[in-house]
Amino acid sequence: MALAEWRGLEEPFQEAKRCATVGDILQKVMPKLGLGERLDEQQITAAWKEIVGDFLAAHSLPVGLSGGVLSVQVVQPSVRYELDRTWKQEILAKLQLRFGKKSVREIRFRL
Repeated sequence: MALAEWRGLEEPFQEAKRCATVGDILQKVMPKLGLGERLDEQQITAAWKEIVGDFLAAHSLPVGLSGGVLSVQVVQPSVRYELDRTWKQEILAKLQLRFGKKSVREIRFRL
């Protein structure tokens, strides 16, 4: 506006055509920087309670994702046994459905 007054000419207003949210930009840039797994790890941690349910979420927490292997910290040996023997395949299927088969290939439960 001030520049137009100084020149004595009106400049047409041009809308920015390349507007995007920060979240959209980060999702595109992070994999290029090699940080895609970190983004997946945060999304998995945020969705953990919804995927496994209240009881199991209260006794377990995803702590890392490396090379498609999700490490889950478990509070008690009995919960670890239950997760590993009974729920592992179902949890893995839900994670793969939500985040893709390449993101999570395996789950390892540890005390």
